[in-house]
Amino acid sequence: MIKPHGGQLVSRMVEGQEREALEERAPHMPRISLNAREVCDVEMIATGAMSPLEGFMTREEYVSILDLMRLPNGLPWTIPVVLAVKEGGGEQYEIGSDIALLDMESSLLGVLHLEDKFEVDKEREALVVLRTIDSAHPGNQYLQSIGDVYLGGKISLLHRPKHQLFNNYRLDPKETRVLFKSKGWQQIAAFQTRNPIHRAHEYLQKCALEIVDAILIHPLVGQTKGDDIPPEVRMKCYEVLLEKYYPRTRVALSVFPAAMRYAGPREAIFHALIRKNYGCTHFIVGRDHAGVGSYYGPFDAHRIFRDFEPEELGITPLFFDNAFYCKKCGGMASTKTCPHSGPDHIVLSGTKVREMLKNGQTPPPEFTRPEVAELLMKAMQKEE
Repeated sequence: MIKPHGGQLVSRMVEGQEREALEERAPHMPRISLNAREVCDVEMIATGAMSPLEGFMTREEYVSILDLMRLPNGLPWTIPVVLAVKEGGGEQYEIGSDIALLDMESSLLGVLHLEDKFEVDKEREALVVLRTIDSAHPGNQYLQSIGDVYLGGKISLLHRPKHQLFNNYRLDPKETRVLFKSKGWQQIAAFQTRNPIHRAHEYLQKCALEIVDAILIHPLVGQTKGDDIPPEVRMKCYEVLLEKYYPRTRVALSVFPAAMRYAGPREAIFHALIRKNYGCTHFIVGRDHAGVGSYYGPFDAHRIFRDFEPEELGITPLFFDNAFYCKKCGGMASTKTCPHSGPDHIVLSGTKVREMLKNGQTPPPEFTRPEVAELLMKAMQKEE
């Protein structure tokens, strides 16, 4: 099976006497409350999904990511994974001390073993990682909501975040690896999504199934934009599609507990490396992967893979063009395979689909399966 990024699956979940000792000391430690993204990151670091990271980044790691898209040891990594002080300059946090990590309900999650405390230039971070300082970009809105001082160091997870939804679909990297081995799958392509799967996505996945043994549909269920389709609605759509339109022996569905960064090309590499930790050998990269608005070119997320040698990434990207239904071809196609012009293509934007649903119009079957359209219409009616 494919090795995790860095060669070893990290675990920062502590048990036994170590856990008891930290639990006993935690009430006397300085504390910090985590926001939704940071809670997601803590869990993913602890379970090994973000291997080789063992905690929040130090200054050396942070600067190396921004400047080189690599960790200090040379391993590719493209997204800062950081913990921001919530108020002031963090004077209450001393390097070498332990800090209690609390969730948004003030429940203890774990401990940060503080190695570094450093001030950052968030405008530079935005320009480098997001490629824009436009305040309308959701990534910049997040940066504007947090402090200018970051805390770095390894973490110890004592209690996993509480989840109300999708517990049957929450598989850690070690569990997906066991699943793949039990199925006899050697080549697995991961599909990242934060949207319902429409016919175009289905087409990409089934093209990939012609190449690999199986597909892991791995929808992101951490923090997203407010106008994204709620994850519980999306999961119902995935379930009905897998039941009716996919070979059950070649597809797995598991949730991806990450927060969305909307960082386009850099996030495409980030998503690929994390899926490598889950045991996937291939990663589907579609048009404008992890993009938002018009901040990134449609194939910038393809081109960034050229900045790395294939063997140092260790996971094979599968690049796909924009897919659509062509009336003249009589089926799904892409600009690589279809000779016909735009008027023959059925392509609907997310905005157009939302408008149709609000108006009680069913999106055409060439765009989405009827069962998915029905679920989306019911969800839209409930919102109103």
